[in-house]
Amino acid sequence: MEPGCVKVPINSDNYGRFYTREKGSIGLGGMVDRQDKVLAIAKRKGILRVKDLHAAGIHPEYLRRLCEKGVLAKIGRGLYMPADAQPSANISLAQAARRVPHGVVCLLSALRFHGIGTANPFEVWMALARGVRRPRVEYPPLRTMRFSGKALMEGVERHRIESVQVQVYGPAKTVADCFKYRNKIGLDVALEALRDCLQSRKCTRDQLWQYAKICRVTEVMRPYLEVLL
Repeated sequence: MEPGCVKVPINSDNYGRFYTREKGSIGLGGMVDRQDKVLAIAKRKGILRVKDLHAAGIHPEYLRRLCEKGVLAKIGRGLYMPADAQPSANISLAQAARRVPHGVVCLLSALRFHGIGTANPFEVWMALARGVRRPRVEYPPLRTMRFSGKALMEGVERHRIESVQVQVYGPAKTVADCFKYRNKIGLDVALEALRDCLQSRKCTRDQLWQYAKICRVTEVMRPYLEVLL
């Protein structure tokens, strides 16, 4: 804050605004201007967080007030969207990505995103690097998996969901991951994903074999690929 300036406490008359007083005068931030700015940030980011307002120098009280006015809608703890937005079926992935931007949507959630198989998880499955602290996220519910090396870095696609960039493993990589983690999700899920992925031509056998090598599941997948030739 500039020398000679003070913050005026928030009250019912000046909610959500920081005022500065200098040489006896008070400069007021226009409520309408701030509302338009909050909405512009929300539309640009798709899903708005409190820290987005802090970065723009806007008090988070605006979030509560704009929700009361019906301008914003709260979609989760600390997450907001424009009230007139039409959320997609994959909004939980966008919410998770805003919470954990370094995570990659994987396994059951990636299958659902790509329309492979019949898995419909209530949690968002995300891959994190080994050694990274598990995020403390109440909503959406997360199921975190630890990946490393090429298994973490390869096969990552980037999609825009609700204006949020979301990292998702591609179809072939996801199928290979399902075989790698078959003890956690079930071999039946992995086999269904393999059949569906090939029948719907979401990937090729060469791509599957490439990621089977990366995930070190070639011997596991080989007999099933041969059957489906």
